[in-house]
Amino acid sequence: MQTKKYKNFAEFYPYYLSEHQNKNCRLLHVIGTTLFFVFLMGAFLFHKIEILWLCPLAGYGFAWVGHYFYEKNKPATFQYPLYSLLGDFRLYFEIVAGKERIDN
Repeated sequence: MQTKKYKNFAEFYPYYLSEHQNKNCRLLHVIGTTLFFVFLMGAFLFHKIEILWLCPLAGYGFAWVGHYFYEKNKPATFQYPLYSLLGDFRLYFEIVAGKERIDN
């Protein structure tokens, strides 16, 4: 099976959304991304750079649990790391802004 190569993020994002249809998976992505930002801000505000390792642990940890248990698919991170990260942030901010819903 040949995998599709996306030329840009605009082509990739519809695929990203198709891999994130389950509300529990989306909720776990929101929780993980929120914790990512909390740890990132905390590290700089409190001059605790050593806690930066918690950023990817929280962000990816929650997301991968969502994919494994709810979406039953392989995270796009493994095939499209940059586009996947951009997709995580875009979906997060769309949900927070009310443009996208957790429960579709």
